[in-house]
Amino acid sequence: METKVFKITDPSDRQIDSAAEIIKNGGLVAIPTDTVYGLAADPMNDAAVRSIYTAKGRPENKPIIILVSSAVQAERFAHITPEAEKLFKAFWPGALTVILKKKPCVSAELTSGTETIGLRCPGSEIARAVIAAAGGGVGAPSANISGCDAAKDAREVLDQLGGRIDAVVDGGECSIGTASTIIDLTREQSVILRQGVITEAEILAVMEEK
Repeated sequence: METKVFKITDPSDRQIDSAAEIIKNGGLVAIPTDTVYGLAADPMNDAAVRSIYTAKGRPENKPIIILVSSAVQAERFAHITPEAEKLFKAFWPGALTVILKKKPCVSAELTSGTETIGLRCPGSEIARAVIAAAGGGVGAPSANISGCDAAKDAREVLDQLGGRIDAVVDGGECSIGTASTIIDLTREQSVILRQGVITEAEILAVMEEK
C-alpha cells in the first residue's frame, strides 16, 4: 500500500477532514501528538484495531489506549472517578495517560480482554482536530514497529511504517519526544506504570488537593 502524506501545520486545515475520513472508513493514520506520533484507528471498528497490531507487529496481549479530543469525550469510553477528574483538569490536554474501568462499548480488541482502558487527551491541536473530526476518540498506540524507537516526526514514521499504513499527518516534530506518563487508577492504590515528562510528585500534589 502507498502511504499518503498530509502536510498539516494548522488545525483548521481542510486536509484534517480527509485524514479523519480514512480513520472513519477503517484505515490507519499516523498523527502528531505532543509526545510522539500515534497510530490512529476507529476504536469501534474491530478490524481496524486488529490492523494496528498487524502494522506494528504488536503483541496481541498488549492493550491499546484511546486518544480523545477532550475530557468530555473520555466519558464515552470509561467510568470517570473524582481522582481522574482532578488529573484531567490539571494535566489535559497533555502528556498523561489515565487508566480507568472501561465502559461496555469499548472493544475487547483494544483492551486485550481486560476491563480497563487507558485514555489521554494530547496537547497537540492538530491531533485533537483529527480526533474530533474522526468522532472524538481513536485507538492510538505509538506509531512505530513494536520494540523500535517511537517516531518523533513524519519521516521516522515512514521509515518504520511506510507501506503498512494508509496515511501520515505531517505536523512537524513532536514537542516533547518521549512517551506519556501512565497512571493506573483502577487499583486500590493508584500506581504510576510509566514515568514520562509529568512526574509522580506533580501527580500526587494534584491528587492530594482538597
